[in-house]
Amino acid sequence: MNLDLDAALELLTHGELELEGRLVDASNATLRAFVTHAGVTARCVYKPVKGERPLWDFPDGTLAGREVAAYLVSEATGWGSVPPTVLRDGPYGPGSCQLWIEAVEPPLVDFAPELPAGWHAIASAEGGLLGHADDPGLARIAAYDGIVNNADRKGGHLLRDADQHVYGIDHGVCFHTEDKLRTVLWGWAGEPLPTEITGVLGHLKVALDRELGSALAAHLTRSEVDAVGSRIDRMLGAGKYPEPSDRWPPLPWPAL
Repeated sequence: MNLDLDAALELLTHGELELEGRLVDASNATLRAFVTHAGVTARCVYKPVKGERPLWDFPDGTLAGREVAAYLVSEATGWGSVPPTVLRDGPYGPGSCQLWIEAVEPPLVDFAPELPAGWHAIASAEGGLLGHADDPGLARIAAYDGIVNNADRKGGHLLRDADQHVYGIDHGVCFHTEDKLRTVLWGWAGEPLPTEITGVLGHLKVALDRELGSALAAHLTRSEVDAVGSRIDRMLGAGKYPEPSDRWPPLPWPAL
């Protein structure tokens, strides 16, 4: 269903949730549901706070808020890389609620004996290569993940819809103050940032001191919001995409 942004946020915020089932591959409680409001029905993903698995490096009960914070940063870029997401009450209490994206084939990230022409190969293992498409939407998300410090960018978290728009989902483990970037999108690592992206980073830095910073403060600590600005400064200063660190594994597990 094609909804404009305001209509999607209205639906997600005020709609009645009818649970459809659980996405069993997710590590936290991730429920697919129908959401209905004012005669409009769409699918969504509801992640209740009480279903979050405790993590040693992220405070308990904060993942839903981080999902919303990731959406707010995405909207501030103007790229629309994260589906509309709100924090709301639901059948199992407060949680994040995100518009469902119906993905189309082929996948944007894959492990195969031979990758399609033009793809970036980023890792090899017995029997094949792990790589991703050379897609401008993915290139934006690679920079975006550096901004939000995404600790778990799996291939299955990258979707392309029928209109060929590329989305990233599953942002519960973002915004840590320590560098934790783990991603399958290393194809541009160390390459110069396009002018479009540096312009967006400059806009984000200004927005952090204004409306964006205030909006993020509802979901993140002050130090986490400040760390977003520090990462933007580092990326602008370097003028290039982030590179893997030797202090932690560069790839999430599982990668897909």
